[in-house]
Amino acid sequence: MRFAPFVDEMTPFLAMEVMERALVLSAEGRSIASLAVGEPDFDPPAEATAAVLRAIEQGLTRYTESRGLPALRDAIAADCEARRGVSVDPERVVVTTGTSPALSMVLRLLTGPGDEVLLPSPHYACYPNMIRACGATPVMVPTSAQDGYRIDLAAVRAAMTPRTRALLFAAPANPTGAVQPLDVVEGLADLGVPLLSDEIYDGLLYDGARVHSPLSLSDACFVFDGFSKRYAMTGFRLGYAILPEAAVRPMQSMQQNLHISASEFVQYAGIAALQHGEPHVAAMRATLAARRDRLVTGLRSLGLGLPHPPAGAFYALADARRFGDDSLSLAFEWLQEAGVAASPGADFGPLAEGHMRFSFAVSEQTIDTALQRLGDYLS
Repeated sequence: MRFAPFVDEMTPFLAMEVMERALVLSAEGRSIASLAVGEPDFDPPAEATAAVLRAIEQGLTRYTESRGLPALRDAIAADCEARRGVSVDPERVVVTTGTSPALSMVLRLLTGPGDEVLLPSPHYACYPNMIRACGATPVMVPTSAQDGYRIDLAAVRAAMTPRTRALLFAAPANPTGAVQPLDVVEGLADLGVPLLSDEIYDGLLYDGARVHSPLSLSDACFVFDGFSKRYAMTGFRLGYAILPEAAVRPMQSMQQNLHISASEFVQYAGIAALQHGEPHVAAMRATLAARRDRLVTGLRSLGLGLPHPPAGAFYALADARRFGDDSLSLAFEWLQEAGVAASPGADFGPLAEGHMRFSFAVSEQTIDTALQRLGDYLS
């Protein structure tokens, strides 16, 4: 049996590798404090859950228009104006079964064999594999913890070639929690290449941080968002893309052929979340801010490096090189010996090697247990 060439280049998702080993240990009776995976431990908004049940009871379990229910696209456009201050036509919105399929389709839309996609790094673990699945090549642009992982515009320009087809970045970012300042986003918009802005963690921001979406700055901007993180609706698998007008029709054709449509009853949950979920998001944000401070203080006390606390999302990428340079080995060592699950930095690009990513989307008790166990083990 012969597989496609990109399969040989596809690396495992190491955070999932650690999580799956943690599940095995838990099944064997071990107590594991797991900070490895980015899944909020909150319930979804009650209105979203009720909307799903009501839709199923009413028999709303069919295909929908491939781009999504018009009512949901209207609600997404209204939310975009409220959060980003940008008015968009609902016709530019395509609803998908999670945000990753939206990003994968846009990458297929823009790239092919021999093309390149610029990727500020450290980066979300799955981005390079999504790019390689299109036959394209991810080109890493280094950023530094010392300046809060600010994207270096000069480094971006130096990395551009005639084969550059897009630049993909996230705000807030996974694994760093970085949020790019306005002057950086304006500089990126002036580069003349399509910008792919992953804004799935927007709304989970701290210390007055604000996401500056390129949506109002570039006619070649693709914004990705969804319900998994901000509304703790990971299992609902509901996301969307806001597209340039010229990309809507080809994206619609891709959706029809590859995914048909998002589940009808889940889309009603999305409408309810957008209409009623802001108090839920505000409560999550306040809780996560307290957890962030607790985790960052604890990690620093253990000797892990964190020059700046994350400005958004719910991850802390900490320098662990004083304990070992091989983050994957370190992750499994801490899991086996200390009962603490964290994600190896190698998952997020070579620049994150020697670092560990900790999620604070878990209870304060889990954070305290992890810090106590690591402290006992490392000492």
